[in-house]
Amino acid sequence: MYDVLVLGGLGVDVRVRVPGLPLPVVDSVTVEPIDLRIGNTGAGVALAAHALGLRVAVVDTIGADPAGDVVRAALGRTGVYAVLTEDPAGTRRSVNLVDPAGRRMSLYDPRSAGGPAPFPAAQLAALAHDSTHVHLSIMAWVRDLLPAIGDVLGEGVGTSTDLHDWDGQNAYHRPFADLAELVLVSGTALGDRARAVAAVLAPRPVLVTHGADGADLHLGGRVSRVPAATPPGPVVDTNGAGDAFAAGILAARLRGATWQEAVGYAARVAAAACTHDGMEYPPGLLPLP
Repeated sequence: MYDVLVLGGLGVDVRVRVPGLPLPVVDSVTVEPIDLRIGNTGAGVALAAHALGLRVAVVDTIGADPAGDVVRAALGRTGVYAVLTEDPAGTRRSVNLVDPAGRRMSLYDPRSAGGPAPFPAAQLAALAHDSTHVHLSIMAWVRDLLPAIGDVLGEGVGTSTDLHDWDGQNAYHRPFADLAELVLVSGTALGDRARAVAAVLAPRPVLVTHGADGADLHLGGRVSRVPAATPPGPVVDTNGAGDAFAAGILAARLRGATWQEAVGYAARVAAAACTHDGMEYPPGLLPLP
């Protein structure tokens, strides 16, 4: 039995520390050693949830390439149960430019080969049925299988998704939003449409995140501002903070917290995640519920 099943979103991050953002237009910039490590949104949720003491499984496609080896090795170190199949296009990757304040700009390479869904719907349905909660990453192969596994997800299995920088109109994201019981979305592209979008997605709770400015919880027609927590140490890297935030909500809710309690706790988890370089969190770094 798994507490959280994460569908999709594995990849690698190439983290580059830069002197500032935006970068100057010059021929070259000398930087600190460039690291390649597990990353992307599904990994962020899975590894943070694992660090918070949850039993976690993850399902995704990765390449038979060095980047895929990085993902396999990291999951093996944590003990997260992984169901993986090979993507001939290779492993997804991001180049994350991080400035001295920990702010990030991400260049995302999805590497999707397209084609039929890589997992039988029955296999995913069985895993979902054996889980308390399913988190849906907005991968194309996950989207293709949503109709087939939707019935299982409705049988007492909690669901969530992070729509990231959705503008509230792109039709690609709607199947995820319509199926999930909890929706997270960045406020960057929503702007002043956030309240209207949350009203469309009601009655499910919608978390509109604003990075260092906290988040807005839209629930039952009301909006509650959740301030960002103070990091327990110097901010090193904000990459993965939003995923840790999502994992914190799931961990708290699975242990009986109210929505307000869960979001407040998640803010502390995200703040702690910012003090660590990477998504493989050492024991004790993220506060337990």
